[in-house]
Amino acid sequence: MIDIQNLEIGYKIKRKTNSVFTGLNAKFEAGALIGLIGDNGIGKSTLLKTLTGYLAPLDGTVLIQNKNINSFSFQELATLISIVTTEKIGGFNLTVYDVVALGRTPYLSLFGKLTANDEAMIENSLTSLSISHLKDKLMDELSDGQRQKVMIAKSLAQQTPIIILDEPTAFLDYTSKHKLFENLKNLCLNEKKLIIVSSHDIDLMQKYITHSLHLKDNNCFELA
Repeated sequence: MIDIQNLEIGYKIKRKTNSVFTGLNAKFEAGALIGLIGDNGIGKSTLLKTLTGYLAPLDGTVLIQNKNINSFSFQELATLISIVTTEKIGGFNLTVYDVVALGRTPYLSLFGKLTANDEAMIENSLTSLSISHLKDKLMDELSDGQRQKVMIAKSLAQQTPIIILDEPTAFLDYTSKHKLFENLKNLCLNEKKLIIVSSHDIDLMQKYITHSLHLKDNNCFELA
């Protein structure tokens, strides 16, 4: 489902290229829960942004369902890949329901009206994260942990075959962390989604993930 070939990742700022990691090769299939592991600054977030199309590869190729990621439009990618980060986003007077409903945006008609099916997916996503009771609250009224659950629910509502999460447990308590990973593993098993999770919570990862990609110093990596 995702095929990474001789990939070099990094940033281009004006005329300067900042290479973060190079020579990466990996292949991830549907139904797998992948743990992305590595020290801070090794390139995990950069890799995830590259896999979602937010950053262009400096070199090499990323194939999504056997098609070069560069050939997809932004809307096409939004129906294939959803991403959750730890970056705080202002609520702008949006309710929890409004934010989760944004996950359905790639599928809306020109009139932007939610269908009964859209609404059911939104409600299911809220329920799966146990935040239905918060749906009428404003985002700016929530704790960090609650906001993180909302962004994960938005990703689930997006109904993409690939879900990417960058440190999704950063603001969650112990019970919520385990419930999240249980939900993710069930999505892989029952809906054959490919889910890639970056986390420093190694014990939690080892309990739930099916495979791992460990980025190391000197452009070394280990697949397991």
